[in-house]
Amino acid sequence: MAERQELAGWRWGPFTFRVPFYHTKLCWSEFLQGLMVSAATGLALIPIMTAYFGLSFDEAIALSMVHAFLIASAVIVFGEPYAGGWITPALPLILAFVVGGYEDPSSRFQAMTALSLVFASLVFILGITGLGRRFVIWLPDTLKAGIILGAAIAALKRVFIDDADRFLLEQPIATTLACAICLIFTFSVPMQKLKARNRFFFMVGALGLLPGFMIAAMVGPFVGEVSFDIQWGFMVPPLTEAVAKASPLVNGWPSFEMIAQSVPLALIAYIILFGDLVTGNEVLRDGMKVRTDEHIDINLNRTHFSLSIRNALMGIFAPFFPTQGAVWTGVHVIVVQRWKQGPRAMGSLHSGLASYYLMGLPFIYFLLPLMTGLKPLLGIALSLTLVLTGFACAYIAMSIPRDNASRGTVVLIGAALAFFEPWIGLLIGVVATLAMVGWDRSPDPIPHD
Repeated sequence: MAERQELAGWRWGPFTFRVPFYHTKLCWSEFLQGLMVSAATGLALIPIMTAYFGLSFDEAIALSMVHAFLIASAVIVFGEPYAGGWITPALPLILAFVVGGYEDPSSRFQAMTALSLVFASLVFILGITGLGRRFVIWLPDTLKAGIILGAAIAALKRVFIDDADRFLLEQPIATTLACAICLIFTFSVPMQKLKARNRFFFMVGALGLLPGFMIAAMVGPFVGEVSFDIQWGFMVPPLTEAVAKASPLVNGWPSFEMIAQSVPLALIAYIILFGDLVTGNEVLRDGMKVRTDEHIDINLNRTHFSLSIRNALMGIFAPFFPTQGAVWTGVHVIVVQRWKQGPRAMGSLHSGLASYYLMGLPFIYFLLPLMTGLKPLLGIALSLTLVLTGFACAYIAMSIPRDNASRGTVVLIGAALAFFEPWIGLLIGVVATLAMVGWDRSPDPIPHD
């Protein structure tokens, strides 16, 4: 089949706006998965917003709606070829810095604004100069692995220690079941073999977090840990009230000290982000070997610019870093896998991605039964997200070191980042790397890019 141009859309600058149902067609499989999976995971931050940021449940939904719209805009408005998502491994480090470092909701939102705007500026500069790739190549492998392990330790510490009384110990059976099921279906070696032989287990595994979430919803009421109070009708999230509490336009701008303290975390988030982009690009290239009928434009400068715009808008109107990343790896793989099956399965990759992210066009946030039905499960969703993040970051981090000295140094750096302030942890990481293993750069850190 002859190669052709990328799917048409309305060009604006380096971006392409593809109007749903006009440029992109509805793919029901991706739409239903997005509606169920993304609604559950996208609202996982609500318990944090209500517990530590002074928002009501309805106000937290309103901010989540803004986050979802911005994530969806990566695909629909900016024309990105990735399934967008959070920079999830950075989340536990961010929460430790913001929740642990500031006492009141107002200053915590200001710290989130500082992180968002510093990150947006960093991504813009690294994108427009092309220095991003050089920066990641320049970093030693041991320091990269230590940063990723620090995210793993911080994630598990938040679930089992910092927030255990609020979430895990409130719903121990349902949360444990959800985490166990998702860990097994996502990472278990015996389960991977079973999924390769059995279509049922393959289909269940393709649903991501949903199976564990559904088991928790069914078992929770029987053990007295979940009580549903589903209300019917429609709701209008109080967007004005939520923005008034969170936005620096009303809440006040962050201090210079906050901005300076945000720089190390922004660098850490960028390192993690670039790893996501490398993974996302390799998945796309693998798919393009099969789908020669559709051209997919991989443009890292465009991606940096769109990330910068989305994070700047979030920092001004609904600050909650790091919800505006580039690639949700699990969803990206699932959509690309179906795209690889040919035009009859999915006419265009952009149609599949747009269908998945139609949930981000915020109609689901007006459905009262869905919002009230999910409310008692959101603590489980948060714990589940952090546990899976911790497990994934741990095995990625420990696969990088090549000798015992490097492995020990990685653990030291990870602990320093998880237990100390970001700049102290990063300083310990640099010193430990130089003293114990040297500046051990990989000769080919970004293969095929």
